[in-house]
Amino acid sequence: MNPNGTLFMPPQASTSAADVDGLFYFIYYASILFFLLVVGVSGYFAYVYRRQGAPKFTSGIAHNVQLEFTWTVIPTMLVFLVFVWGFGSYLNNSVAPKDALQIKVTGQKWFWAFDYPGGSNSVDTLVVPAGKPVQLTMSSTDVIHSFYVPDFRMKQDVVPNRYSLLWFEAPNEGVYTLFCTEYCGAVTDTTEATWKADGQAKSANKFKQKGHFNMGGVVKVVSTRQYEAFLESSNKMGEGISLEVYGEQLYNSKQCATCHSVNGSAGNGPTWKGIYGRQEKISDGTSVKADDNYIRESILEPGAKVVAGYQNIMPTYQGQLKDKQIDAIIAYMKTIK
Repeated sequence: MNPNGTLFMPPQASTSAADVDGLFYFIYYASILFFLLVVGVSGYFAYVYRRQGAPKFTSGIAHNVQLEFTWTVIPTMLVFLVFVWGFGSYLNNSVAPKDALQIKVTGQKWFWAFDYPGGSNSVDTLVVPAGKPVQLTMSSTDVIHSFYVPDFRMKQDVVPNRYSLLWFEAPNEGVYTLFCTEYCGAVTDTTEATWKADGQAKSANKFKQKGHFNMGGVVKVVSTRQYEAFLESSNKMGEGISLEVYGEQLYNSKQCATCHSVNGSAGNGPTWKGIYGRQEKISDGTSVKADDNYIRESILEPGAKVVAGYQNIMPTYQGQLKDKQIDAIIAYMKTIK
């Protein structure tokens, strides 16, 4: 295992990375070898058999059996070698060990949500124990995403209405970057005319950008003791503090801050400053009071009543938030004046 990376590859941080790199470099160097061979022989023949003096007729040559056999058999053997090697790596990366830790991954615009055994969960940070096989059962709530960790040499599409499976084992502790490598959309700027039509202030002319290009996260590989401590602290989150403080913690940890400001500035969604008790104009022309029921409905069914001037891009938090967590978020919103 190469912990430092190479010119073409980042550090190897999973047990399958070395095999993937081996196949890559075999194809790479074989391609260079045959490129130089073909170009070299072509250049040699172009020089040796260049026209010299008066044109001459060559004798008729039908074919060369030995040459034709050689240039057919060698590439065929290389193709089969690459196929067997690649298919073996594919099988190894597709079939998880029986004792693999099971983690549910949900991709949605524009973040990753992780559910662990025992009810713990996290957003954009996948925490796993070092030296333990981990199987990811992945799905999407909206469009196609793609789960990609370069250091692990693993990439898998995450699509709606079906499960994708992926497993890995990271032997060493560390923090590794996670990307979405399938274009899953972006929030575009709202024009001034649209804001004026909805009665919004001219200063709130543009949305804060958020989309595929910054849908990322990290995989944090920790010791078994640290992993167990993470699960325990996650299950105890919110204990011993007020609902308002807990709600503020959730505002940051559940990525609410990416779309909703608390200082009145424009974002992908309405600012939370002064939102509680405010009359909101809905995209269908009606109005609704932002009370407890409206906020809860907007968290669980965000497309039910979309505020005018905003796109229906918020993912549902059905199954992501418990009742106490929703209550805490509402309590926090009441404090933002």
